[in-house]
Amino acid sequence: MNRREWIKQLTMAGTAASLAGSSDAAFGLGAQPSGSSSLTKLETEIVRLKLRHTWTTVMSSSEYRDVLYVRYTRDGVTGHGEGAPIVRYKEDAKSAQAAVQSAVELISRGDPWQFEKLMAEVFERIEGQYAAKAAVDIALMDWVGQKLGVPLYRYFGLDPADAPVTTFSIGIDTPAITRQKVREAAPYPVLKIKVGLDTDEATIAAVRSVTEKPLRVDANEGWRDKEEAVRKINWLATQGVEFVEQPMPASMLEETRWVHERVHLPLIADEACEHASDIPRLVGAYDGVNIKLDKCGGIMQAYRMIQIARSLGLKTMLGCMISSSVSVTAAAHLSPLVDYADLDGNLLIANDPFSGVKVEGGKLTLPDRPGLGLKPASASG
Repeated sequence: MNRREWIKQLTMAGTAASLAGSSDAAFGLGAQPSGSSSLTKLETEIVRLKLRHTWTTVMSSSEYRDVLYVRYTRDGVTGHGEGAPIVRYKEDAKSAQAAVQSAVELISRGDPWQFEKLMAEVFERIEGQYAAKAAVDIALMDWVGQKLGVPLYRYFGLDPADAPVTTFSIGIDTPAITRQKVREAAPYPVLKIKVGLDTDEATIAAVRSVTEKPLRVDANEGWRDKEEAVRKINWLATQGVEFVEQPMPASMLEETRWVHERVHLPLIADEACEHASDIPRLVGAYDGVNIKLDKCGGIMQAYRMIQIARSLGLKTMLGCMISSSVSVTAAAHLSPLVDYADLDGNLLIANDPFSGVKVEGGKLTLPDRPGLGLKPASASG
């Protein structure tokens, strides 16, 4: 056997070993990255997160959410990523997994130290599927932080003491269940209340019958009549509400400008702000933007969006989908940069596989461990 044949057989053996480790819910690809002798493995898994309460918004009602996990392993270090696709953006866990699978060779053969270039190639290869891209981005950044031996907030030059208070979200429900949820949220000093239906006044009345805490309200595009939006927002201003998220459908930008001129509360764009290119046109219709890793494609994209929004004089908020501590902790590492946080997705589920960012007295406490700083839930404490 000559040297070329020996190298070929060795590489094939490594690939087979990597594939043998994958399961029905995951896949792996072993590859020799250029300039490295390390075997790289990329795996995915669809995980079902079970909600503590039925989660109802204007858009849907569910008992669980399926998310995509990505594990990126190289040089004996594994980076963890998560994407939470939702139907609002025409994504689901299976299509997200297929999207990553379509780029598995590209990702595995890329250089993670050149993550900027590698993610640009991933964005070019995969159309849409931003939650899938976010899962890959988070896994790569977790790997980089672990290899450097620093938490991601330190990589970005941030002070964890600047992390804000997070809201705790209350989904739409009957007045009795709403009161129960508010009582259970006693440790959290600021609540986020989902509205957008004909029951909005009853919902707020139920909340106010239990607590006088500051409220932030999210209509999830629920008000389609601009006069109704003005009426409801100005009424909410009398109820101790600090601001309103996405009062009208994202497509109704000019109507939202009209509303903005007539209301007494700040408006925050959520569904109207998916990507960095959306932000400039929102000035004058909204006072701030809600940035989510799953909407924009990961940590690096969210970082860019925060900087753009701040440069335009907009308030910034980091939000999340219903997801585990992987995605929520990834966003939390950027939270010292923003004005507001709504990072409670992991607090709404009953089977979080990991432990990462903590909430103490409502304030986000970032893990002081390399990368995301995750621990298996069984090892937390």
